[in-house]
Amino acid sequence: MYDWLVLLEWLEIAARWLHVITAIAWIGSSFYFVALDLGLRRSPDLPPGAWGEEWQVHGGGFYHIQKYLVAPERLPEHLIWFKWESYATWLSGFTMLVLVYYLGADLYLIDPGVMELSTLQAVALSLASLGFGWLAYDRICKTFVNADQSLVMLALFLVLVGMAYFYTSVFSGRAALLHLGAFTATIMSANVFMIIIPNQKIVVADLKSGKTPDPQYGRIAKQRSTHNNYLTLPVLFLMLSNHYPLVFATEYNWIIASLIFLMGVTIRHWFNSRHAGRGNPHWTWAVTGLLFLLVAWLSTAPMRKAGESAPEDLSGLKGQALLYAAAPGFDEVVGIVQGRCSMCHAAEPSWEGLAWPPKGVVLEAPDQIAAAARRIVLQSGLSHAMPPGNLSFMEAQERAKIVEWDRAARAKGGAV
Repeated sequence: MYDWLVLLEWLEIAARWLHVITAIAWIGSSFYFVALDLGLRRSPDLPPGAWGEEWQVHGGGFYHIQKYLVAPERLPEHLIWFKWESYATWLSGFTMLVLVYYLGADLYLIDPGVMELSTLQAVALSLASLGFGWLAYDRICKTFVNADQSLVMLALFLVLVGMAYFYTSVFSGRAALLHLGAFTATIMSANVFMIIIPNQKIVVADLKSGKTPDPQYGRIAKQRSTHNNYLTLPVLFLMLSNHYPLVFATEYNWIIASLIFLMGVTIRHWFNSRHAGRGNPHWTWAVTGLLFLLVAWLSTAPMRKAGESAPEDLSGLKGQALLYAAAPGFDEVVGIVQGRCSMCHAAEPSWEGLAWPPKGVVLEAPDQIAAAARRIVLQSGLSHAMPPGNLSFMEAQERAKIVEWDRAARAKGGAV
C-alpha cells in the first residue's frame, strides 16, 4: 500500500548517503593535493623536469612525492586519474535534487509567496540556471585566462551574488540556497570534466606520440583547480543550509549566501598561506569572525512566513496538496496536527526554547498542513519520528488517522 512512499524515502536515503561518501572523497583529495602542491620544495637533486618534491609519513610508511609541471621524460605505465570522485558527487547530488526538489516541488521548491510557478516552470528554471552557470563561468575564465586571477575571482563573485538574488526571487528560501550550492558545485565538477581531465589527456597523448606537451594546458587546468579550491567551503555550507531556517528563511538570505562565499575565501587563504609557508595570516580569522557575526545579525530580520494572510483559504492549493485537502479525514488530521505539532511548527512557536519553527515548517493553518501532507505521513504516520520523543503525547489512534487520511487521498487520486 505504501510501497511508493517508502521506496521514494529509501531512494533519498541511498542517494544522500552516496552523495556524502563521494563528496568526502572529492573534497578530501582536493584538500590533500592543494596542501601538497603548496608545500612542495625545490632540491638540487631533482630529476629533469621535476618542479618540487615532498616527503610525507603516514600509516607507518614514508612517501616521496615529486611534481612535474608538464610531464616526466618517461610516462609511467599506470596513472591514477582523480576524476570519479567529482563525477559521482555531482551525479548523486543531482539525483537528490530530482528526488527531493523536483518530485517534491510543491513542498520544497516552490513558494507562492515568492513567485507563482508550476512544477514544470520551476524545474525548467532550475535546469537552465545550472547550465547558465557553467557557460558564464567558462566564458569569464577564457576571457581572462592570462589576466590577474583576482579579477577572475571578482567577476565570478559578482555572478554568484547575482544568482543568489535570482534564486531567492523565484524559489523558496530553502531551495534557493540549495540551488546556489548546486550552481557552484556544477561549475566545480564541470571544471574537472570539461577542462582539467581533457587537458591532462592531451598532455598524455602528446607524450605517447613523442611530442612536447604545451605547458599552457597545465596552466589552464591549474587556474580551474585553484577556483575549485576556493569554492569548496561555501558549497559545503550551502548544502547544509537547508537544516537551518536562520540561514534560508530570512529576509536577507541572498546577502547571507553572498557573504558565505567571502568567508570561504578568507578561511582558504589562511590554510593556503600556511601550507605554502607564507606565514600565519591571523587577520583572516578576524575577518571571517566579523563576517559570521554580520551573517548572524542579518538572519534576525523578519522571516518570510507563508500563509499568514487568509490562513483558512485553501484556494491557492494545487496538485498533491489539493488532493489531500479534499480527502476524507482532512479536518480530523488538521485537529491532530494543530494539537500535537503546531506548538513548535508555528510562525511564533509557543514551545519553550524555540525561536522559530523547526526546519522552517509551519503547520498552523489547513493549507500549510495539506502542503506538508507527505512529510506529516512519513514523520508521524508511517514512523514515530515526530513529535520528537513524543513530547506532545500523540496517540496511536491519531497516527492511525493520519495513515487513513493518506490512504483515502491516494485512493481518490489513484497514485498521489
